[in-house]
Amino acid sequence: MGRTRPLVSDHLAQELCVALEHDCAELQAAKEDTEQKALELWKERERLRMHPERQICLNREHAASHQESIYSAKEERSRLIQEKELLKKKLQEMQQRGPAEDLAVPALPERSMVFRGQVTDVADTGMLTLTPRVHYPLLGGSALITFEQSEVAQRIVAMKEHVVELSHSEEPDRCRMHVRAEPVELLLPSALEVGLSRSCQQVLLSGLSGLSSLGIPEDTLLDKLELFFSKAKNGGGEVESLEFLCSDQVVLSFAQDGVAEKLVARGLIQFPIKKTECEIKISPYVSGDVTSLKLRPSRCARTVLLRGIPDVLDTELMRDTLEIHFQRSSRGGGEVDALGYVPEGQWAVAIFEEDVE
Repeated sequence: MGRTRPLVSDHLAQELCVALEHDCAELQAAKEDTEQKALELWKERERLRMHPERQICLNREHAASHQESIYSAKEERSRLIQEKELLKKKLQEMQQRGPAEDLAVPALPERSMVFRGQVTDVADTGMLTLTPRVHYPLLGGSALITFEQSEVAQRIVAMKEHVVELSHSEEPDRCRMHVRAEPVELLLPSALEVGLSRSCQQVLLSGLSGLSSLGIPEDTLLDKLELFFSKAKNGGGEVESLEFLCSDQVVLSFAQDGVAEKLVARGLIQFPIKKTECEIKISPYVSGDVTSLKLRPSRCARTVLLRGIPDVLDTELMRDTLEIHFQRSSRGGGEVDALGYVPEGQWAVAIFEEDVE
């Protein structure tokens, strides 16, 4: 008998099959894993490819927005440059006129002026106001006479030369005087420009009229006001000066800036005096200067100027003589409202005010 070949055991074959199946499973898992990674890599690649395009689109939108902002900024800059040039021009005009704030009064109404009989000495220069109140120099040997009716004044001027009886003496040639009647021409403002400036160190105190009943002298009142407003607890500071403008108003000046503004902001303050309290109003102090004044000639309707009056009678007697003469209708005259006379060798200032007949 021949020798028989040994056969592979069924157990070994079974193990080989199991190992082969395990290897196939691992290969399948590795394949799926590789495919998954490949898919992820493809998605990442697509994402990276799309990102620059989106960024470019956004960049274009931003660039367009920036261009629009730049264009608007250029327009705004051009407008501001034009506005700056206008402001520089206005500033130059204001500097040429002066630093004060301007208040323009383009025109003043027509006013009829009349002499009311008030005459002052030459030391009192007075002031021109919008009332108006005109100061007229009256030379010696002249007189101003205001009639109640303008027709009388016009008639006296038209007659020019007048012979005035001085007495009823038997020698009439020695008791007469010859005077000339002339119209009165005044220069009145027709256009006025005033520069106003607000003080940073001064205030105006008003409402002091109630203190007059207390019988306090002006000097004493000024001293008490200075003492009160020099104290910091009252909102004041070092007082430089005080000055009465009228019985009801005082100008208060401080040495330092800033004190006046704080007091003006308060508006009212209680001022203790003689066991009582007076309410004082505090206002900014504004000063003004006439920067431009245009004048026009105006003839007085009811007032006449008499010239060439000789110094032959005393002042009161000459006044009475002139008034009696020019009241007579037979001499062309009429009722006299006011009369002012200045003897030769003297002179005075006549005050003309608005005629409110």
